[in-house]
Amino acid sequence: MQLTVKDVSKYLNVSEKTIYRMIQRGEIPVHRVGEQFRFNRTDLIEWSTARRMNVSPDLFKDPGQMAVELPAVSEALGAGGIFYRIEGHDRETALRSLVRAMALPLETDRELLVNLLIAREELASTGVGDGFAIPHVRNPIVLPVERPMISLGLLETPVDFGALDGKPVFAMFMLICPAIRTHLHLLSRLAFALSDPGLKSVLIRQGSREEVLAALRRVEHDMAASQYPAAASGAGI
Repeated sequence: MQLTVKDVSKYLNVSEKTIYRMIQRGEIPVHRVGEQFRFNRTDLIEWSTARRMNVSPDLFKDPGQMAVELPAVSEALGAGGIFYRIEGHDRETALRSLVRAMALPLETDRELLVNLLIAREELASTGVGDGFAIPHVRNPIVLPVERPMISLGLLETPVDFGALDGKPVFAMFMLICPAIRTHLHLLSRLAFALSDPGLKSVLIRQGSREEVLAALRRVEHDMAASQYPAAASGAGI
């Protein structure tokens, strides 16, 4: 779903005039459709998360998400796996190491995937701050997988991802989804979960697989309990 200036104004809690000024200054991801400006929800979530903006929770809510049961982030992470001591001395070698470690379909062209990921990083960093990155291609990664996967790569040595806060990345979350709407669902919930101090603490000390999943499930439970809109489906993120 493409968002209008009015929509974005509501989600960012600013006036429409402010949105137009941001467009003129090239500060916000946007494209033209005829004489109108339109915004991609996924781009806006990434952009606002990287800047730690105080946005409306409605931004994370996929309008069509109630039509089908969507997965929890912990479920997708359980499917994709957690990989420790990922090697890499820069962004490209770190991405290549994680792609090599992931359990992808046999027909996956891993070299092509790496090249697409690097091209996406050249466009804009997927570093979202605090040492986290959510690398993906310009359009969500849709591969013939049976179920959505999130693979977490914990780096042996943090690398510079060009994140806005200047902090090197030590944890990369790679999303692999069978549908674009599932990608958006997981991206929004993952971005929100990474703001939780408890989960961040477990990731910083590179806790065990069980500890990471337990911390994530706790965040999901808290989000559902507080009736966070984006957690209304998907077994609670």
